[in-house]
Amino acid sequence: METDLTTKLIEQLHAADDQFVLAVTGGGSAAISRLLAVPGASRTLLSASVPYSVEALQDYLRDWDEPAACTEQTARRMAVEAFDLASGLVDPDQRVHGVGCTASLASDRAKRGPHRVHVAVQAADRTACYSLQLDKGARSRPDEELVAAALVLDAMAEAAGIPHALTTPLLRPGEEVCRVVQQAPPEWPRLGTDVAWRHGMGRDGEAATPAPPIVFPGAFNPLHDGHLAMAAAAEELLGQPVVFELSMENVDKPPLDFVEVARRVERFGERPYLITLAPTFVEKATLLPGCTFVVGIDTLIRIADEDYYDESEALRDEAIDHIADAGCRFLVFGRAFDGEFIALDDLGLPQALTDLCTGVPENKFRVDLSSTELREAEADE
Repeated sequence: METDLTTKLIEQLHAADDQFVLAVTGGGSAAISRLLAVPGASRTLLSASVPYSVEALQDYLRDWDEPAACTEQTARRMAVEAFDLASGLVDPDQRVHGVGCTASLASDRAKRGPHRVHVAVQAADRTACYSLQLDKGARSRPDEELVAAALVLDAMAEAAGIPHALTTPLLRPGEEVCRVVQQAPPEWPRLGTDVAWRHGMGRDGEAATPAPPIVFPGAFNPLHDGHLAMAAAAEELLGQPVVFELSMENVDKPPLDFVEVARRVERFGERPYLITLAPTFVEKATLLPGCTFVVGIDTLIRIADEDYYDESEALRDEAIDHIADAGCRFLVFGRAFDGEFIALDDLGLPQALTDLCTGVPENKFRVDLSSTELREAEADE
């Protein structure tokens, strides 16, 4: 009966308009073979991969270093990467999804932690997560794999709007799928587009509202007292309110999913913020002409670093000229590196970039606190 239900569900997936890229590690790979075993898989499955080793998973996630592979966050990162691949394989109007599954199942060696499965599905406007902790020792490895595959297929069916119920009959007493869905509100960007975007800008690229005068870009992972103190100092120095800017895309990291964006935005509280698809300051300047960017000295160093411009001094200088032509400037806060405080005057920047900068001296502001240190402290708790 289970096989008949699975076949019927997969037939419905193959008949739908949605297409998928799958990435699985640790378990759930049976979902791939089941999809391929039912005729019509080419209409549904764009690509599937199994980055099984730690090294393969890190490579798939662009060398992302997560302390534990089997977490909801890892599943979401895998789904975002899968979605990114899917978006590049089809026409822009085709609805696609990236699916990530990471599992820790029964093995030939004892495991200290719980047996569990995390599945995530990423679309242009939606992130969904499904987590299940299994009754450890109650099933064989093949039976646990059956549950993991069912959860993957159910998640795909929900994304495609198809009724689904493969996982529920397989659950034991006390087991429950924890489901989290974050739909992007209208003021958030949509993934899978090449258009840098901010709230208040029409889809034709024309700004419907003026850019804020002071913008504080950052990952804010997490937003902390140092950020808030910088914002307060900037407001005092410039006499204008600060608007935080969080880009869903980053030069050095995979795009953010909507669950992660919601988590970070929650910390802003009532403070004004923008969500953009503008990973570089050239894109930020295009979206936000005439604004002053609040930056730390480490960000300014990266702006001047030729490594971010294909090691081309000419491309770097062209980028700086573009920022200047957009009427943008930088308010630069120093910070300590290895115990030594580095300020704007300590850097040997290109003159064109220096001309755009106003430095905040150490006697006016100094907070030695970083998001990395906070994340490491939280991980140790």
